Amino acid sequence: MTKYLIKRILHGAVSIVIVVAIVMILIYTCMNRQQIFAQDNYWTKVKNNQRTVYEFRKWNEYGYLDLVMYSDWLVSLTRSGEIDETTRSSAVAIGKTPNGDSETAKQYVKKFTDFYQSQGYTVRRLNAVMMTTTKVADGGTQYLFAYRDKPLITRLWKYFTGLIKIDNIHNVKEDIGKRELIFTMHDPVYGGEKFSPAIMGNGTDHRYLLYFDDSFPYVHQNLVTINLGKSYAVNAGIDVAESMSVSQGRQTKKLATYPSGLTEETADNLHTAKYSAGSKDKLELTSNLFTDDYTNVSLFRSGKSMVGYSFIIGIIAAAIAYLFGVPIGVIMARHKDKLVDKIGTVYIIFIIAVPSLAYIFLFKAIGGKLGLPTTFNMEVNEAAYYILPIVSLALPSIANLMKWLRRYMIDQMNSDYVKFARSGGLSEGEIFRKHILKNAAIPLIHGIPGSVLGALVGAIITERVYVVPGAGNLLTMAINARDNGVIVGVTLFYASLSVISIILGDILMSMVDPRISFSSKAR
Repeated sequence: MTKYLIKRILHGAVSIVIVVAIVMILIYTCMNRQQIFAQDNYWTKVKNNQRTVYEFRKWNEYGYLDLVMYSDWLVSLTRSGEIDETTRSSAVAIGKTPNGDSETAKQYVKKFTDFYQSQGYTVRRLNAVMMTTTKVADGGTQYLFAYRDKPLITRLWKYFTGLIKIDNIHNVKEDIGKRELIFTMHDPVYGGEKFSPAIMGNGTDHRYLLYFDDSFPYVHQNLVTINLGKSYAVNAGIDVAESMSVSQGRQTKKLATYPSGLTEETADNLHTAKYSAGSKDKLELTSNLFTDDYTNVSLFRSGKSMVGYSFIIGIIAAAIAYLFGVPIGVIMARHKDKLVDKIGTVYIIFIIAVPSLAYIFLFKAIGGKLGLPTTFNMEVNEAAYYILPIVSLALPSIANLMKWLRRYMIDQMNSDYVKFARSGGLSEGEIFRKHILKNAAIPLIHGIPGSVLGALVGAIITERVYVVPGAGNLLTMAINARDNGVIVGVTLFYASLSVISIILGDILMSMVDPRISFSSKAR
């Protein structure tokens, strides 16, 4: 069994890499990168060279290419001590055309060009765009930069090697005093009076590496973080994993004690404090709250996370599907070609024949007529808002379970072992319960882990129609906004859950079917 699982995990990992690679090829090679400016208001305002440089900066930010500005290169030389500030000031002032460069500028422009061309970069110089012989046009300032498209292998390597990050006391580069891990039995956030163990760090990215609170799952950690990729448009600057897992909605307040000792009702979640260099001095209004630069905190929100909403709706829909789909499928099989079977078949054909978007809008219209809310509102914590999304997800799943269970059971009814059971004197009810249903249910059992884990990723169309702030809706928003980081991150999330669900399905099948042996598969 161990060998089989290792083999399946390795095959799954390779499959995930291939899927992510294909998505990256589609995004960064096949799609026109100019589309990321379709909804960019600033891009429409800038002109001439300034627009070109803005495009290259955005392409660099979105991961299309590596960009090095000539001015930034000179700054790096200054910081490393290779040149002084006087030389940098002289070299950075390139002319409107190459003929207008000073001797110092010519010298360093040549060094810049030779070095980056040797590294496979394309060096591009934009001469000044003139309105008159003496006046530079709006946005027409001269620029010099080097760029290089990122190879797929490099992109994949960088992405997967940065996927998991372990926090440690050497992550902060600035002088932060004594670098250490601190274990306490009385969390300072609760004023040091409540028994609440916590592990804190100094020099780590997060102040709290492990802590307890009153929200599920009650034990939380920041020691190991998963970096699925940074969002550029949907939730600018925030990692995809964080976007899917943080709470949403209006701010709520809880009683907490700041590092300065001040205790008050606040929306700041002090357990999420991250280091931000120089932030304490910049935050004049909160300088009396913090004692160091661990000031970057998230806020308490009234709603659930994207994954939270998707999981609640998805898991209830899956439970309802099995609760109704399995017994109805059994009844249809036992009463084959009779009235109940014909009615069930009509329902199955309706679900298969009608496009999912059409019957989702149909359920939405019917629900609206019945007075049910048709647009999700995370600010109102009422069960009524969940009904239509759950119904829209459950009804197709019920039809699918009915169809396959009916088919499997009818196939089993013609098997030799059923004939032997009848000849042995067993009643039809016993044959169905003890033999036919057990064997017919085995393929459906394989899909149970997929149904559970699939609830985490959400239902893209359903969440879009009912405006559910779930993980499924995140992908459509990312596609509309051309947010490459989110698209790749969500793809990896979907692919990983698919592989895990297949492996868990195999394990579950082996538990209910003694004929399945992992050892025989591993040979």
